[in-house]
Formats: sequence, structure tokens, C-alpha cells
Amino acid sequence: MPRKELENLPPIAILGTGAMGGAIIRGLLNANVKISERIRITGHGTQQMQELTDIYGIEGFDARTDPEANIKAVKGAGIVVLALKPDVIADVLKEISGAVEDGAIIISIAAGITIKTIESLLPETVSVIRVMPNTPALVGKGVSGISAGTRGTIADIAVADALFRTVGTVLTVPESQIDEVTSISGSGPAYVFFLIEQLTTVAEHQGFTPEQAAVLVNGTFRGACELLASSNKSPRELRQLVTSTKGTTAAAVSVLEDGGIREIFEKATGAALRRARQLAG
Repeated sequence: MPRKELENLPPIAILGTGAMGGAIIRGLLNANVKISERIRITGHGTQQMQELTDIYGIEGFDARTDPEANIKAVKGAGIVVLALKPDVIADVLKEISGAVEDGAIIISIAAGITIKTIESLLPETVSVIRVMPNTPALVGKGVSGISAGTRGTIADIAVADALFRTVGTVLTVPESQIDEVTSISGSGPAYVFFLIEQLTTVAEHQGFTPEQAAVLVNGTFRGACELLASSNKSPRELRQLVTSTKGTTAAAVSVLEDGGIREIFEKATGAALRRARQLAG
């Protein structure tokens, strides 16, 4: 997206100061986006919230001590990001429904909560966009799937796109695919960390110290990902470059294929997908 689309954003309220809410704030600040007013946040007085208000000059409303914290935060906001746990979304939406501005863009990053559900709890004068980011957003390398609601315009999508490009890359998809996004990129970092964890354990069983194993495994995953990012070759092509016929890598890959690793990933992502749809009710 051209930089000019990032230059100005309306007042922003972020409800929830967990890891993802903090990542979005830092992404906006690092991108030097011009926001017409100070970013407002709500939370429960966590250390993260304290750091955001003290270090970055964010305007904070503590929901522990102020029962109208969320209402105060959304008044006048052109963008409201719901960075909340799914089980509290409905209650918060009912709480702020009468306070959100006409024409505001409501962006939800709560897994499993459908646009239909969110729209049903808010005035028809606001648009709803659903986003599924992932934890690499914490270091500006996230992948976010974006879906527009029934009242979301092209301009609204452009605003959400601009916001989440400050923490990584963005893919616009129909909401019918957002749960699939959850199962692939939303949960995906955990799959990668799990593979690293298992290979590290194997390295330790082969006699390496935990520190040595971490150097070998973490460095290999980091280097392989950076090679993929900088190459014009596909993962398959890069794998084949390492895999000499009848060599050591070919022997290892053969075991992985015989073990049905693709089928295992299909089952794993399928389980994540089913759970996402269960959360949606």
C-alpha cells in the first residue's frame, strides 16, 4: 500500500492492552502515522498498559477503577480496535453501543466472533471489519487476514489494511475463509515453535548442550526463513537444493514423508478450524 495512505488516520481507540493491542500501537508509532488525536487505550492496569501510557504518551483508561473506561475511550474515535478475549466481546459491545461515533470503523481481532454477531450489537451507522493477525506482529513481521462486514466500504478496508501493514503483511479474504486464516497463520507460529522445540530436544538427545542445541536449531530455522524471504524460489525448490539424491537429507525427508507429516498438518489445522467455528457458536 502506498505510504500516502498511511499519512493520516482518525482518532483511534484500542480496547484491550494485551500483546496484540500493544503490537498495533507500537506499529503505528514506528510507522510515524499521523493520528488526529492521541491513541486511547483501555485495560486493567497491567504493566503493559502502564508502559504504553508512560513511555509512549498514550491516553489510558483503567477499567478496574473506571466503569466507563470503554465508553470514554470510544467517544469521538473514528477507529475502534477490539483487542479483547472472545468471551467478553459481547458485553463490551453492548456497553459501548450507544457511545460509538456514526461512521466509525470497528475492527475486531477476536478469534471466532463473527461479523454478524458484532454487527447485531452495534448501530447500523458503523462498519465492522474482522482481522486475524498473528504473534509475529510483535516484531513487525505479522500476517493478518482481513474481512469486511456488510457495511464495510472499500475505504474502510483500506484503513484497516493500512493499520495492520504497520505490523506486517495483509491478505484480504471473504469472512468465509477467516477461520481458515486462523488455522494456518493465526495458529501457525505455534506449529513452527513446536517443530523447533522437538528438533531441539532431538539435538540434546544427540549429545549437544541446551545452549548448543538452541544455536543449531534456532539459527537453522531463522536462516531458512530469511533465505526463503529473500529468494525467488519456492519452498519446494529450496528444499530440493538441499536434498541430494541418496544423501543424508533425502534419507531424513523420506522418513518425514513416510510418517505422513502432510496428513498430520491437515489433521492439526482441521482441528484448529473446527475449534474456531465452535467459538463462533
